[in-house]
Amino acid sequence: MHDTPAIAAVSAAPERLTIRWADGAVTELSSLWLRDNRPDDRDAHSGQRLVDIVDVPESPRLLGATLAPEGIRVEWVGEQRPAVFNKEWLARYARAGARDAELTVRPWLEGATLEAARDFAWASPERLRADPRLRLAWLTRLLQQGLAFLDEVPAEDGALLAAMPLVGRVLETNYGLTFDVRSVAQPENLAYSDLGLGLHTDNPYREPVPGFQALHALVPSREGGESLFADGLALAAHLRDTAAADFALLSTTPVPFRYRSQDAELYAERPLIQLAARGEIVAVHYNNRSVAPLPPGGAGLAAFYGAYRRFAALLREPRFQLRTRLPAGSLVVFDNQRILHGRTAFASARHPRHLRGCYLTRDSVYSETRVLRRELAAAGSA
Repeated sequence: MHDTPAIAAVSAAPERLTIRWADGAVTELSSLWLRDNRPDDRDAHSGQRLVDIVDVPESPRLLGATLAPEGIRVEWVGEQRPAVFNKEWLARYARAGARDAELTVRPWLEGATLEAARDFAWASPERLRADPRLRLAWLTRLLQQGLAFLDEVPAEDGALLAAMPLVGRVLETNYGLTFDVRSVAQPENLAYSDLGLGLHTDNPYREPVPGFQALHALVPSREGGESLFADGLALAAHLRDTAAADFALLSTTPVPFRYRSQDAELYAERPLIQLAARGEIVAVHYNNRSVAPLPPGGAGLAAFYGAYRRFAALLREPRFQLRTRLPAGSLVVFDNQRILHGRTAFASARHPRHLRGCYLTRDSVYSETRVLRRELAAAGSA
């Protein structure tokens, strides 16, 4: 990485190493953490660990540390082999605040104040193929904001799947590799009707929940059928700030979700708001059409329904909704575990509406971004 800050000085005590960076930052690392991450204990080709934690001394003590051209040379008491820690590796994994750009969430609460064409990333597949730096910027904004758009995507069969390798790997479900969102006579899913759909995330009844979704506008309705989007992470944080008790219930109460069709029977339980181990909000799972009956007993049922109602009311507030009409040949990609989406009603008998969609695996979108950044850094272009 060409932008790695230089190391100005290093000092060692038996239990910790102190790094002073040229920009003034200071990093302190325990001897145990360093010993557990000794470069020689990883396979040179794959980078995978060769030892288990029981192979690492319980209380390793540092003998000394010195600057080396490639980083820092560290020695331990009672061990013959020193270790050299690469400065790029230290900047990535040990420096305070070091974080991949795509992991920096950029929440947007007041969706009604935003415009899709102005406030989110747009590009054509042709431009993304021709310019890797533009593609990296587009992917990074997709992951930061949860929502991004493509234009100049031919409104024809095959165009959706042709564009998706620029984003990630398509996930096949019981709907197939793609699905067509248009009105049918007896829909097994209300998405395949003229009805307006409130804000929701897709497939909370599936294990795992699809990570990203893409919708390609083949035939946009000229009347109604506008697309609605809202940032679920921002809404969940707003609920936490304004109604902490309700937030606590929605983040700890498992909700049953079920989907039944002629060829599928899907069921899963998960909270409406999902937290990570450290307590940060990482996902929203909200689909009122797919909520199965909650267990009828329990003293906390009324309190849960109150919290559920409060969150649902937030999703109906127009100020939180980005509203846009997808023109023919446009394509939207969004984080299905963050961005809630919906639509206004339309009359297909007068104005047909046809979108084609697909799901993408969550890890593949992040992987495409990181591999591209790595390749550009190696070429000196990032």
